[in-house]
Amino acid sequence: MIFNLGNLLLVAAISVAGMAVAFPLGAGLALVIGASLNYIVSPAGNPFLLFGGILLVCGAIAANAAAYRGLSKGAKAGTKGIVLSLLCGVVIGLFYPFVAKALTGENHLGPYTVYFVFALGALASNFPLNYAFMRWPVSGSRLSIGDYFRGGPAVHAWGVLGGLIWGTGTICSFVAAYTPMVGPATSFSLGEGNTMVSAAWGVFVWKEFRGATSEVKHLLAVMFILFVLGLLSISLAPVFR
Repeated sequence: MIFNLGNLLLVAAISVAGMAVAFPLGAGLALVIGASLNYIVSPAGNPFLLFGGILLVCGAIAANAAAYRGLSKGAKAGTKGIVLSLLCGVVIGLFYPFVAKALTGENHLGPYTVYFVFALGALASNFPLNYAFMRWPVSGSRLSIGDYFRGGPAVHAWGVLGGLIWGTGTICSFVAAYTPMVGPATSFSLGEGNTMVSAAWGVFVWKEFRGATSEVKHLLAVMFILFVLGLLSISLAPVFR
């Protein structure tokens, strides 16, 4: 239920600020919060490499925020996009420790059972949360249930396909978290590597920074470099224990 709220906030942030901003800020902050809490719940891996990588990701977040602020007036810029991105990061960062708790302790659940229960929570909470976002949208006019069904089958099919892809990745993340060598903190942190993929889509496919100055482009390059170095450090944490 917590993740579902964070995910809806992420989609709202994307609609306002674009993928190249919402994912690095939202998922990056979620990485910092989630990895720290997960390490407290179930410590595993080299803490220096793990939290050193997190610090590098923090630098990437700062570079992305600076690049966003440096956009020209004609681009999609504004405080609302950053606030929604940061808010979604806080909420998503809080969900994985509950997953870690379900995977540890006496009579704990297995990763596939945890995912099944997780999916039930997402399903049950989706109707009231989605309806609330439709009635009080972050941008545009209010929507009704009827507006949802006006979308064609092909449009909804893309959403279903995205859910299937995401679900597969989440199962892999839960299984990795269950492995003693890896643990929830590292598994969650590496899973946030989706930020790199999403930021690349936003920059190179959707051209969300089209017309940006050379200074902004340099900040984006710094963001990608710091993200890669941070994720590399985090991925080595289970190896050099």
